[in-house]
Amino acid sequence: MIGARAPLRVRMLGEIPYLDAWELQRNLAEKRKRGETVDHLLLLEHPSVYTLGRRGDLGHIKEAAETLGADVVHTDRGGDVTWHGPGQLVGYPILSLEPDRKDIVRYVRDLEEAIIRTLADFGAAAWRVPGYTGVWAGDEKVAAIGVRISRWVTSHGFALNVCCSLAPYRKIVPCGIEGKGVTTLSRLTGRAISVAEAADRMAVRFSEVFDRIPIREDEQDG
Repeated sequence: MIGARAPLRVRMLGEIPYLDAWELQRNLAEKRKRGETVDHLLLLEHPSVYTLGRRGDLGHIKEAAETLGADVVHTDRGGDVTWHGPGQLVGYPILSLEPDRKDIVRYVRDLEEAIIRTLADFGAAAWRVPGYTGVWAGDEKVAAIGVRISRWVTSHGFALNVCCSLAPYRKIVPCGIEGKGVTTLSRLTGRAISVAEAADRMAVRFSEVFDRIPIREDEQDG
């Protein structure tokens, strides 16, 4: 049907190791390129891990990882260094941007918009900062973005600090940006918000921004 909204499988995966989630992304992305599956949004948490993008410098995080006992993973996403861990909502969209969304800048701005709307649902004001990716509240970043796009199919995505500890950030330069801090949704609102609550709202707002019909699945297989 011409003009029909495409479906989006929203999969709530709970806590899953970074490498397992990365392998799942790769498999889904290849299937999406071949037209063997629909668009996906994977929503999850990771055990504590530092990741480096293609331009990341291991020297930024080696000592921090050793101190905190966290894993370190080199990835094929854009961006520099960041941390993932419990209390942080991670989203991995596996989307085909064809035929009418083939614009990398627009894609990143749309991710930011979905996050901004999600935060607003909890009464938290946040915005973009010119020259930087991600979502900010003042000089503190609340959500980071690092993506990969291959044959116009996306992978990797965003990390929204919901109720996580900020200690792992103190030994690194998050995203390689000097002079900026980090915060959480719970700190911005002054009340405890769970990752599950944030994931529920993200599923709604992401589908809205990307004009998809969400089909939610709270399971790890498929």
